[in-house]
Amino acid sequence: MQTQFVTCPHPQGTHRMAYHEWGDTQNPKVLVCVHGLTRNGRDFDEIAEKLSVHYRVLCPDVVGRGDSEWLTQPEHYTYPQYVMDMLCLLQTLEIKQVDWLGTSMGGLIGMFIASLPNSPIQHLILNDIGAFISKSALERIIQYLKIRPAHFDTLEAFETYIRTVHAPFGQLTDAQWRKLTLNSACPDTPSGYQFKYDVAIAKALQIMDKPVEDVDLWAYWQTVICPVLIIHGCHSDLLFTDTIMKMQEIHPQTKVVTIADAGHAPALMIDEQIMLIQNWLLA
Repeated sequence: MQTQFVTCPHPQGTHRMAYHEWGDTQNPKVLVCVHGLTRNGRDFDEIAEKLSVHYRVLCPDVVGRGDSEWLTQPEHYTYPQYVMDMLCLLQTLEIKQVDWLGTSMGGLIGMFIASLPNSPIQHLILNDIGAFISKSALERIIQYLKIRPAHFDTLEAFETYIRTVHAPFGQLTDAQWRKLTLNSACPDTPSGYQFKYDVAIAKALQIMDKPVEDVDLWAYWQTVICPVLIIHGCHSDLLFTDTIMKMQEIHPQTKVVTIADAGHAPALMIDEQIMLIQNWLLA
């Protein structure tokens, strides 16, 4: 694995977006893996390592997360910016076609790109995200962002918090929880840690003064034509079965796999989950 950077434009200038790359850079088969709202591209280390036998795998850190730069104007943390950054990445690397795996926010970015005319996405995997997000789910996310601690005195305290708030990721090993913790944290004092993302992401949601409403993305879903795999956390509070059923009614070829012991969203670090993704992509 190597970490590289690409320069992307935003309304006030440019920013550097990091991406973690696995596999043969000359491989024409490319898989892009994009993380959730407050996560980063290192979430996909396990799946990227295994699938790099078949793919060149790119795992970007969405701007404001991981090793990517932060934006000076929080209002620019928006999906149009994220979509533009991903298209900039593909254009810079001269990549014409990709398969896409997106968890939550990363799935929405993929859906938006897949809905474009002449989209570069050939296969789309949506990890516990769909074309409708309820007000209650958004309120839960907003509450998480509001009450998230700014500092942890020890890595152990950080890991305890990670295990608690991300319990819906599923049944992970101690080593996997520690890896998630290490990839989530950056030092802010000689012994303390903070999250590896810009807290201003919350401001971009206008959480203090904008009423929360359901998010309806059916118009985008209607124009997605590539094959789609939906991974559904059985206990998810964000992707509901009626949403999945409607998505399949619109696109009957959409395949759905439910992960029994996970909520929002399956971590995709477990061998069985990685194999189901590999088998679907390579079928």
